[in-house]
Amino acid sequence: MCIYDFKVTAQDGSEVSLSDYRGQVLLIVNTATGCGFTPQYTQLQELYDNCHDRGLEILDFPCNQFGDQAPGDDEEIHSFCTGRFGITFPQFSRIDVLGENAIPLYKWLAENSKFEGFGMSPMALAMNGIAKKMDKDFKKNGNVKWNFTKFLISRDGEIIARFEPTVPMKTVLEKVRAAL
Repeated sequence: MCIYDFKVTAQDGSEVSLSDYRGQVLLIVNTATGCGFTPQYTQLQELYDNCHDRGLEILDFPCNQFGDQAPGDDEEIHSFCTGRFGITFPQFSRIDVLGENAIPLYKWLAENSKFEGFGMSPMALAMNGIAKKMDKDFKKNGNVKWNFTKFLISRDGEIIARFEPTVPMKTVLEKVRAAL
């Protein structure tokens, strides 16, 4: 199984095959509109503006599983993101990334990537505490831990890297540029 075998739901309810993105570098992100990491939308849009013409596509999947930080329906979420952050990259229907209702794409991403930790910044240390409350074995599994976890996918559909929300966007940018 590879990334191109999955289908996801667009905001309008239609089905989108990820094979439509074959040959592009993908950055797949689970997002939330009311999270401390929500300002990353600005950096994601800058990355998209600078790299889209070279083959980057950012796929945004709103998720309300972490602290109920993505309230509202798909239209409300999209209006917030376009109005406040001016996002122009594809945003899909709100999903679950954990548990029995997790979409198959995210089950595959979690099973085929490794959690590398949040780092040592004050925010990273706080995230360790939050993650441990949710899953005492969080360091031992690939489950998504919080909003704005990013997965970098090669033009061949392979997972290149996983970035926790505490990873500086500069690091994400460097890896994206190398993949392009």
